Amino acid sequence: MILSPKTYSTDKQKSFLLLRYLQITFFAALLFYFGRILFIPLFYGLFIAIVIYPVCWYFERKGFPRSIAVAICLLIVTVLIAARVVLLIVELNALVKDLPRLQPQIAIGMQQLQQWLLEKFGISIAAQAEWVNNNLAGLKNSSGQYLQGTLNTLFMAFMVPVYTALFLYSRDTFFRFLKAMVGEKNRLLLQTILHKAVHTYHNYIKGMILVYLIVGILNSIGLFALGVQHAILFGMLTAIMTIIPYVGIIVSASLPISLAWITTGSIWIPLGIVAVFVFVQYLEANIIFPKVVGAQLNINTWVTLVSIITGGIIWGVSGMILFIPFAAILKIVADNVEEWTPLRILLSRKS
Repeated sequence: MILSPKTYSTDKQKSFLLLRYLQITFFAALLFYFGRILFIPLFYGLFIAIVIYPVCWYFERKGFPRSIAVAICLLIVTVLIAARVVLLIVELNALVKDLPRLQPQIAIGMQQLQQWLLEKFGISIAAQAEWVNNNLAGLKNSSGQYLQGTLNTLFMAFMVPVYTALFLYSRDTFFRFLKAMVGEKNRLLLQTILHKAVHTYHNYIKGMILVYLIVGILNSIGLFALGVQHAILFGMLTAIMTIIPYVGIIVSASLPISLAWITTGSIWIPLGIVAVFVFVQYLEANIIFPKVVGAQLNINTWVTLVSIITGGIIWGVSGMILFIPFAAILKIVADNVEEWTPLRILLSRKS
């Protein structure tokens, strides 16, 4: 088969565009990785600003100055986060107070675990103790790294509301910048994309907050029915951790499962906890999420998993949270830009 000059030129142009996009993706990943101290709080601030923008705009329409409207929105977010933190602190304090009473049961459970490892895998008690001591020594040697990580986290926590306020207050400047970037002929397209991005992500986050609340209540009821102590703590913690899809539920569920197994010495309570979490996750995925949130993002499972893994590699836990909204906004752009049709097909749930 002989290709015509026109067909050959078109194929060559597509290959060149693909190579250029791959280069842009590669250098963007490097920039995000080495600039994570800047970009993580920056994008947290951006997405929080997107979520509370309709509320801010509501207060501005009521005659509030923009600075006051922004301050009210940040206060609302702070109060909501503080209420959740206070609830977890109260439950954690109750757990700490119960530790002296649980210590004998924990000690017995650890002895049973050591004996089980010895019988099933042939790992001697001395080898187990050596492994624990080596890990504790490693934690002590890494104290400087943990301190640095704590300082970075505090810095990011301080900068997120600052960036949020700046995005909301100076949004006209950012819009003029984007308009200058895309050109006057694409102004209407830019407005359409921004409008869809703001309202889609706002509705998504608003729905997700309600989903996490419902999931937390259902988890707590199930754990309470099983007689698990501190059911509210574990139920709400597991709900909060589901903000990290797939990974969060596994990590957060391990604590109540391990504690129940150690303190009761029975396998049935941990299995009951697993059954509760599996059942609630099934309800969340098939009933609660579709009803409350709906198909706001319309991103397929493959893209979700790739976003989680890529975000985890580049930004850790923050990347696992933030890269899904990145994919959602990319999907909105692809829906409205004809040249990005292949990307839209890749991202969408339906081709």
